[in-house]
Formats: sequence, C-alpha cells, structure tokens
Amino acid sequence: MLKAIAIIAIVLAVGLAGVLVFALTKPDTFRVERSLAVKAPADAIYPVVADFHFWTSWSPYENRDPAMKRTFGGTARGKGATYAWDGNNNVGAGHMEILEASTPSKLRIKLDFERPFEGHNTAEFTFVPQGDATLVTWAMYGPAPFMSKVMQVFINMDSMIGKDFEAGLVSLKKLTEKQ
Repeated sequence: MLKAIAIIAIVLAVGLAGVLVFALTKPDTFRVERSLAVKAPADAIYPVVADFHFWTSWSPYENRDPAMKRTFGGTARGKGATYAWDGNNNVGAGHMEILEASTPSKLRIKLDFERPFEGHNTAEFTFVPQGDATLVTWAMYGPAPFMSKVMQVFINMDSMIGKDFEAGLVSLKKLTEKQ
C-alpha cells in the first residue's frame, strides 16, 4: 500500500514538473486580435467605441452580469475617459482608460483586471477604410507572467478571448450598419 502511494506521488510530481517546465517554454507576451469589415464609415463606428457609455450596446461582456456595477469617469469620451466595472465571476472587476484617441482611426486603452485574476494589458481598436466599408480590428496584448503561462498549458487564450472579440465585432457591425 505504501509503495503504491509512493508511486502515485512520484507520478504526480513528475507530471507537475512537466507542466511547469512546459509553461516556461510559452512566450513572455500574448496578443489576441480579430477583425471584421463593417459597411459603415469609420466616422460612424469610432464614436461607439470611443465612448464607454455605448459599450453596453455592443460589448460581449456587458450582458454577462445584469447586476454589474459600472463607474464612468474622466472625460466623456476619447482620451482620458475611464470605465470601471465590478461584477460576478463571469465578468470580474477592473478598469479601463483611453490613453490614445486618434479620431477616427485608432483607440488605445489601458486595461487592468483586478479579479478573478490580476492582469495589466492594452486593448486597441483600429479603423481602416476599405471602399464603402471599414475594417475594424480589436486587439488585446500584454505580458504573460508565469501563472498565465501555466494557464496557457491548459487553455487556449486566443480561442477563448477571440470568440468574445468576434461576437463583439458582430454586435458593433449590426449596431453601426443600422445607422
């Protein structure tokens, strides 16, 4: 019996060591990006993204907690606008601040997650005219600390976050093409 427990402990220790060593091979940074062509001018799409008050109408994260608390601050829109949220386990808590607002081509947002995991990333939206449409790209990038690398052994961050970005871009498309 003691021998079986020792063998199980050794197998678990080797497995854990394997996961940790594999995690060390993961990149030190990550980037998730999705794009979608929207049949609307950048001037019509940009304001819906540059004003956090509009995010409730298109962001895939907004409906995951009907009781989520939202706080807006700084400027009304564009550079200096801030948005903080505190919700259930599906949305966690954190805050954003628009650091760069190049109307109507680019937004860069400082994105800080407080829970369920701490994270400090950058979100970026670019709007590139393409004939009668605009290519809207939503990206998020940042450092991948060791615990993030361990999670990446089991979870594909690009697929997980990418699905949300795709859903958000489809909602943004529906909203802005109607106008």
